[in-house]
Amino acid sequence: MTNPTEPLILSDRFTRAVDYARILHTETRKGTQIPFMAHLLGVASLVMSEAGGAVPVTEDMVIAAVLHDTVEDHGGKPRLDDVEKQFGPNVARMVEGLSDTLAEDHNRKEGWEQRKNAYLARLRTEPEDVLVISAADKLYNAKSILDDLKEIGPAVWERFKRGPDQQLWYFNAVLEVFEARLNNRTTGELKRVIDSIADLVKKNWAGEKLAPRKAGRKS
Repeated sequence: MTNPTEPLILSDRFTRAVDYARILHTETRKGTQIPFMAHLLGVASLVMSEAGGAVPVTEDMVIAAVLHDTVEDHGGKPRLDDVEKQFGPNVARMVEGLSDTLAEDHNRKEGWEQRKNAYLARLRTEPEDVLVISAADKLYNAKSILDDLKEIGPAVWERFKRGPDQQLWYFNAVLEVFEARLNNRTTGELKRVIDSIADLVKKNWAGEKLAPRKAGRKS
């Protein structure tokens, strides 16, 4: 078991994980020209920032953060098997815990509500290492939505399968799990960002909408 007082050291396994993800994730973030790798490295950075906290951060956790979308977006169960082969069962366990589907065909996933409810049910019993990565993932996503909502207004919701009400329901549902079982620095920041999104939606979505600005981030 990792000693929480020891510094987190990244080996060439981390470098291999980044390269593995780089080859798979050539897409951009929804509705933008931002490489998807920005999200993966951003989540990994947030996980590393929790080093020294109550949950010891390991290299396996950082690698799982980099690979957390590989199974959902690039191959399902066969991809998970390859992650285990390349990076070991512990990384594969976390990546599976972070995936809301194991469907092999990205275009034939289960419905949005079905996937999100199943993920929430599993999240309530996942180990703390998975929770740390999941909270980082949700924080990165929420911060991106908040930034874009300020920049381009309600048009941001057109990038997603569901609108603000459903997105806020999901963010608050995962936040409830994190607050009950984790309650780390990332969780506190996630709450602040979700509340900011909710405030903007309440003030502008049903009434006078945010005035869209020129959006260099939108494709």
